[in-house]
Amino acid sequence: MEQEHKRRVRYQGTHPRNFQEKYKELNPEKYRSDVEKIIQSGKTPAGMHIPIMVEEILDVLQIQPGMTGYDATLGYGGHTRKMLEQLQGQGHLYSTDVDPVESEKTRARLAELGYGPEILTIRRMNFSQVDQVAPGEAFDFVLADLGVSSMQIDDPGRGFTFKRDGPLDLRLDPTTGITAAQRLRELDEEELTALLVENADEPYAERIAKGVLGTLKGGGRVETTRQLAAIVEEALSFLPQAERKEAVKKSCQRTFQALRIDVNSEFEALYAFLEKLPGVLKSGGRAAVLTFHSGEDRLVKKAFKQHLREGLYREIAGDVTRPSAQECFQNPRARSTKLRWAVRA
Repeated sequence: MEQEHKRRVRYQGTHPRNFQEKYKELNPEKYRSDVEKIIQSGKTPAGMHIPIMVEEILDVLQIQPGMTGYDATLGYGGHTRKMLEQLQGQGHLYSTDVDPVESEKTRARLAELGYGPEILTIRRMNFSQVDQVAPGEAFDFVLADLGVSSMQIDDPGRGFTFKRDGPLDLRLDPTTGITAAQRLRELDEEELTALLVENADEPYAERIAKGVLGTLKGGGRVETTRQLAAIVEEALSFLPQAERKEAVKKSCQRTFQALRIDVNSEFEALYAFLEKLPGVLKSGGRAAVLTFHSGEDRLVKKAFKQHLREGLYREIAGDVTRPSAQECFQNPRARSTKLRWAVRA
């Protein structure tokens, strides 16, 4: 049966603006040269994620053919692919992700490149269950990239960005749990203030919490990303005009970050992962963790130091490694990244 031809989404003007209209960026295999131009200009193509600090990670993990490894956060599969290349068809890589939408896309993408179940096992589960990924198996190397994938950020339907209007969702797994909009209705002003401070070090936490709860108590709605962003903007209206725009942008970023961490229980998951990590590494096994904000980095640093004192690790990173200036230009989303590593005793 002949497949029905589907015309691409049409858009007004010379360049597509909406996520759904960026048909070339959403099909990087077909429009490779166009996508490469976007990357070289210092932008991330819509629906795509550029892996961060690849060379630094490979240098830390020292992957050899025949090894067994674990990629805790599959995402777009950029790091996964690079680690598979190091295995050269020998050994095995396990990977997990809680996002049912993107993980299936990545599975298909990697399968087309020749990385099938004989060398790659992908499981839909949280990395807090690291001890259940491959029961009885110990890993030579483990990578955990804690950043939210660009595909999730770019899609307004997922609610991760305040730059475009969409449902205030923020769940990494949209099939389970409650949305950020629902979570806001559960909190009182004091609880929301604490959440913004603890999860994102938000300096205007009290004002933002007061604005959100005031809106809800007054019968207003906080159901979309732009509605929440508007409340943040109003809460910071007391600032001088010259500094207000940048302050609102940063407070929006922190507010969305804090809610995302809460909705997905990210700190609890990371704590469980770090506690179990030494138990799934072989002697001499190496682990690398990429963090993207101070709260994550503090947890990783503390856990690595504790396990070093306990004799579970023989060596840990003395300080964080950061991406190069060149990488930050080509991929602005890399700027806040910190890499820490540990070696099992």
